[in-house]
Amino acid sequence: MSNATRRTFMLSVVATGSALAASRVFADAAPGNKVAETDPQAVALGYKEDAAKVDVKKYPKHAATDGCKSCQLFQGKAGDAYGACPLYAGKVVSANGWCSAWVKKA
Repeated sequence: MSNATRRTFMLSVVATGSALAASRVFADAAPGNKVAETDPQAVALGYKEDAAKVDVKKYPKHAATDGCKSCQLFQGKAGDAYGACPLYAGKVVSANGWCSAWVKKA
């Protein structure tokens, strides 16, 4: 199994499991409840509120055009500055942010 296939599979598992619990969590996700870059989950996934500040040496597959707003996990509407993400229960991420779980929106 290639790394890309394994990563896609694992993200699907995480997204599916998270989506099952998401309806209650997203109700609590408010713009004032932003994910901090220092949150343990954010640190583990390399989350940056500004995708331009991603360490490209650590995350070489990151592209300048990648951002939460173009990720299939982002729950915000087009034009929203922040939106919920199932990976950060009850919190919102920046539309201009990025983490290593990023998967291009279909």
